[in-house]
Amino acid sequence: MKEFDWNQASRETRRHVFHYTWKDVVLYALGIGARIDELPFIYENAADGLQVFPSFAAIAAGGLIRDFAEKVEGNRFLHGEQMVRLHHPIPPQGTIITTGRVADVFDKGKAAVIRFESEGHTEEGTHLFDVEHIAFHVGGGGFGGNPGPKADSLIPPEGIKPDFSISYNIPENQAALYRLSGDLNFLHLDPEYAKQGGFPKPILHGLCTYGHATRAILQGLCGGEVKRFRAFKARFSEVVFPGDTLTTEGWQIQQGRYIIRVRTERAVVINNAYAMVAP
Repeated sequence: MKEFDWNQASRETRRHVFHYTWKDVVLYALGIGARIDELPFIYENAADGLQVFPSFAAIAAGGLIRDFAEKVEGNRFLHGEQMVRLHHPIPPQGTIITTGRVADVFDKGKAAVIRFESEGHTEEGTHLFDVEHIAFHVGGGGFGGNPGPKADSLIPPEGIKPDFSISYNIPENQAALYRLSGDLNFLHLDPEYAKQGGFPKPILHGLCTYGHATRAILQGLCGGEVKRFRAFKARFSEVVFPGDTLTTEGWQIQQGRYIIRVRTERAVVINNAYAMVAP
């Protein structure tokens, strides 16, 4: 971390060209658990056209994070937070131009917190989405930088039943399928590699958990209509293992805005989260 000039990096805007087909969209949907009753997201000949889960934006914008991870020992990166804000539904195939930069670097002592900002446009210029990706770089702190603002605290109201609650079982092969969308980290497949990282077995990708929660938000709050989805911001608090049951819950705090919590049988895995949807 100390050998990399983050001040210079934060002034650089990177550009990526992301080409994809309907098969990439369907593979991603299956990778976040889409089932046969979600046919519009997995069938290229769906009656109203193939739909794209909003969380696919994180795949399209992933090139920026990979660029910097390669420069600063990417195996020391931990995914901390993720946000997708959707402006227009993502086309089922084509080319997305993503531009992004390192927006902030905060010194947390034992780690550095890096906030990446990206946005995606079609080749014709339509603004599709904004993505925020926050990562912890373990061992990268202590450089005398700004510690950053205090984190927001979004806590579900105690004793109040959620406005929606949806549970998905995570199949044992889910991480093996999800990694085919681009994140090939051995931590999610190789038992020995997982043990070296301090885990009893391979863990699910954070963005796969995020994708499952996005599916639940679409189903529970948007009636399956992508055009009603506005934003989902989440903080990862615990790991998920294939085989777990993932429950996503939401409490409305104002019109179109919900506190979101995602949990397994063992722990809360996404907290300090919110979703925004249109009526």
